[in-house]
Amino acid sequence: MASPNGGDDFESSLLSFEKLDRASPDLWPEQLPGVAEFAASCKNPITNSPPKWMAELESEDIEMLKELGSLTTANLMEKVKGLQNLAYQLGLEEC
Repeated sequence: MASPNGGDDFESSLLSFEKLDRASPDLWPEQLPGVAEFAASCKNPITNSPPKWMAELESEDIEMLKELGSLTTANLMEKVKGLQNLAYQLGLEEC
């Protein structure tokens, strides 16, 4: 049976004094691409300027986004089905 101090020896034998360079992208790759960039953008103070993706939208587009955002799931699915049917009809007409 091990002595009471034997446990300390065992724990100290498990210690590693190896120094790892956590700055290296090879050793610590980004697990989800884009997360670091997104996190950095969240740290920036909130500004009144719109996001990049909204810069090219016209007021008509923004109203459409608001309308779609206010739909229930069922209504949104109906809208999507309507768009799919419209795209199918256009495809038939072009043939």
